[in-house]
Amino acid sequence: MWNEKKKAITFSFDDGVSQDRRLIEILNRYGLKATFNINSGFFGEKGELIRNGVSVRHDKLTRQEAARVYEGHEIAAHTVSHPFLPKLSDCDVISQVEQDRLALARVFGREIVGLAYPCGGANHDARVERLVREQTGCLYARTITSTGTFDLPKDRYSWNPTVYYVETDEIFALAKRFLALDSEEPQLFYIWGHAYELDAWDFWDRFEEFCRMIGGRDDIFYGTNREVLGI
Repeated sequence: MWNEKKKAITFSFDDGVSQDRRLIEILNRYGLKATFNINSGFFGEKGELIRNGVSVRHDKLTRQEAARVYEGHEIAAHTVSHPFLPKLSDCDVISQVEQDRLALARVFGREIVGLAYPCGGANHDARVERLVREQTGCLYARTITSTGTFDLPKDRYSWNPTVYYVETDEIFALAKRFLALDSEEPQLFYIWGHAYELDAWDFWDRFEEFCRMIGGRDDIFYGTNREVLGI
């Protein structure tokens, strides 16, 4: 499945923010791969938000920057304008996802097959999943529900990650468990978050330490979300 390896690691980051530049430099340094989920309606917008009691920049890359910065990694949809999908009509759910997917395909010149549901909390439901599955070109969709496990997804349209990476103690503990695993069944370590949180939690050095810890292993396949699914 993964070049005959039983273990794989993938990352997923939302929003297409300026901090992705530094993040990708770290990922590339250790041979790690990620999927970046982008709102096509927000390219180039400037902003800030409060996270962890800290004001951080929330500036979006321009189309031209994004096409260059994300080279070697996967691009996936995150809806056009980041709405709470369960409150939208069927038509609006489909439009938000599919128009984003198609716009990103034009910007990046490649097929877009993934989605990360936007917003926090219960950011999707059975209706939204069905619409994405049946009425869009997306082949998978990621949630924000951490499992703390290394199981492969039972349903690609309700794909729960292993861990939210601001849970810093948890990701290191999980990494130690994962690296020590000797399983005959495929095991996937899936980490997600937003790059601006590295500013909010002053987590850059720890994140690089984490990447150094998990990178460069001969028994691990490092891939994007699409690559680890094999689609």
